[in-house]
Amino acid sequence: MAGCFPLTECLHLVEKQKGSKSFWLPQVMITPYACGGRSTERISASKETKDCHRIFASYKSQRESITGSCLRCMRGHNGPVLSLSDKLLGDDTCKVLASGGEDGTVRLWSLSSSGKQRQQSLKATLYGHEKPVELMLVAGHKTSLLVTISRDAKVRVWDTTTSSSARSSCCVGMTTLRGAPVNMKCHETLLYVAAGSSVTAVDLRTMQKVMTAAVHQPKLYSFDIVPSKSLLCTGGDGRAMLWDIRRNQEAWNPDPVAELDGHCGQVTLLHMDPYKVVTGGPHDEYVNVWESDTGVHANSLFCCNDEKEVPKFGCDTMAVDGLRIVTATICDNATILRYRDFTYATNPVAKPENDPPSKFWFSLSGDYSDDNNS
Repeated sequence: MAGCFPLTECLHLVEKQKGSKSFWLPQVMITPYACGGRSTERISASKETKDCHRIFASYKSQRESITGSCLRCMRGHNGPVLSLSDKLLGDDTCKVLASGGEDGTVRLWSLSSSGKQRQQSLKATLYGHEKPVELMLVAGHKTSLLVTISRDAKVRVWDTTTSSSARSSCCVGMTTLRGAPVNMKCHETLLYVAAGSSVTAVDLRTMQKVMTAAVHQPKLYSFDIVPSKSLLCTGGDGRAMLWDIRRNQEAWNPDPVAELDGHCGQVTLLHMDPYKVVTGGPHDEYVNVWESDTGVHANSLFCCNDEKEVPKFGCDTMAVDGLRIVTATICDNATILRYRDFTYATNPVAKPENDPPSKFWFSLSGDYSDDNNS
């Protein structure tokens, strides 16, 4: 399964599955949450192929190693759990996790319950989607609003504080987009949805489409955004594209700021922050790093075990946290995990004399890598 995950949880889940016969990295949601008196504890939720998802508690010990255990298993969906909210709903007194299933339902789970009440952690089941719920996130301007999108690109906004016997009365907004949903991000009252071959901005207050922020033909495979810089990036087949939202507000046919060429196959993995864009895919043996402002190529990081290896394997998943990057590649019955930390690197990537040095460097001691077999 391809995707991008928080770095600490990526390492934590890899560690927990060393002894398993198969290697998988579920999409995870991680957020600070105090439980059982441990203020340094972190809660993560993983979606599974069954009708349940598990809640893990992980925290750093004195040796800074990551440990964790399953707090509870929440069952209720009539089929696989496909999506989880990117953060918890509600205020500090009532923490709620949302999940979306192949059964088309949205379920709200209370994390505040304890003891015998844990068996009744299912707070509500929301109906309205006719197709599987692919993605969901918490609205940027109001933490009680949950935004979901189903496989048929129908967007719904739910007010999770509404209590009513009507199963669909919590839905306070709807709209429909074109194409299969790829990803979505929320910034304040605007929702950016990547679906089909375009990224569309929707005002969550009116559910009206504000603009088409990007058009990546013929099809989108990944998407990320840095709202503070009004920049977004899309991944397609063989290349990624960098877009300026401000420049495209009045354009019917928006143009990219830069084209990030040189990929092999589909760009299904994409991370973007104010300083860099990191791209990769299942058919590309390299993960590429680009400057987010200009789209200038900064570095290429090898993902496989040996550059002479045949056949070649691409990057199946990755995690990025500042100057740390983890890539995972599944090769036959083994998983190659590469961890690179550029925090203390001092040897710049070779560039023309007049070009400023890149924010990503070659390490003097080589890559900080660790290969784990599963």
